[in-house]
Amino acid sequence: MNKKKIKFFFIIIFFVLIANSNSFENKILFKVENQIITSLDVIKEYKYLISLNPNLKNANEKDIIKFSKKSIIDQKIKDIEIKKNFENPKVPEEFLEKIIKNIYTKIGISNLNDFKKYLISNGIDFKDVKKKLEIEALWNELIIFKYSSKVKIDEKKLKDEIIKNTSFLKSYLMSEISFEVSNIQDLENKFLEISNVINNKGFDFAALQYSSSPSSNLGGKLDWINENSLNKNIKKAIMDLEINDFTKPIAVPGGFLILQINDIKSTKIDLDVNYELKKLINFERNNQLNQYSNIYFNKIKKDLEINEL
Repeated sequence: MNKKKIKFFFIIIFFVLIANSNSFENKILFKVENQIITSLDVIKEYKYLISLNPNLKNANEKDIIKFSKKSIIDQKIKDIEIKKNFENPKVPEEFLEKIIKNIYTKIGISNLNDFKKYLISNGIDFKDVKKKLEIEALWNELIIFKYSSKVKIDEKKLKDEIIKNTSFLKSYLMSEISFEVSNIQDLENKFLEISNVINNKGFDFAALQYSSSPSSNLGGKLDWINENSLNKNIKKAIMDLEINDFTKPIAVPGGFLILQINDIKSTKIDLDVNYELKKLINFERNNQLNQYSNIYFNKIKKDLEINEL
């Protein structure tokens, strides 16, 4: 066992011991409106983030604790806003099962039982994970309710883009970092700061530290996306990239996006234009809603009382 693994092992043992010790003082660290965040909540979040991002096991634990605090605060903010807008918020079980499956397949687990065993081995309660994903799903539903009428999609333009493609279709496995800058003059320095973290600590780490996208808890990881599902600006930004390369900031509504190429594949296809158009519309719609989500979240966060105790 190398020194980094030994270090991580003792960190987890320490957390488990203090979490189960009668002498452990579970302090209140933050108060978000009428909801509290305790030191035990931070420990749970720490283990949760590492379980979904195994590459973080070699990272500085102080950094991960900082990400854990931010992650819980963001979750509390969303939960408060959901309850303000929905009387009895609930996600259909079959839909939640699909979300859970998407999570565990991204970390290389093939079925739900193995995922539950994996969580247990990392000291994580499956019910806690389920609750987190339910909050995220309800938040997305809230954004759709508030902003779906504002989504604008030029279907003819998208269809023309699809028809231009050859019988070979490229697909990309990517990760994202979505961020904002208060002043456009700060963009170059912000990108330099983020790219230094990417180069020194990895894209997963940088996504947790800087990204405002819901994918940040998964190190920014996205599903496979074919080139027909990408808008012209993103296609142009990634067309000459190789695996593990990342883009310069791409301007999107509400901020900027950095994409890393994790893998590329090319498939021979008989192009079904209507099917590809439907996928591209969904991608573009989700992309716009994600930008509205970031804008709305930042707005309500400013109006909430958040105190560190």
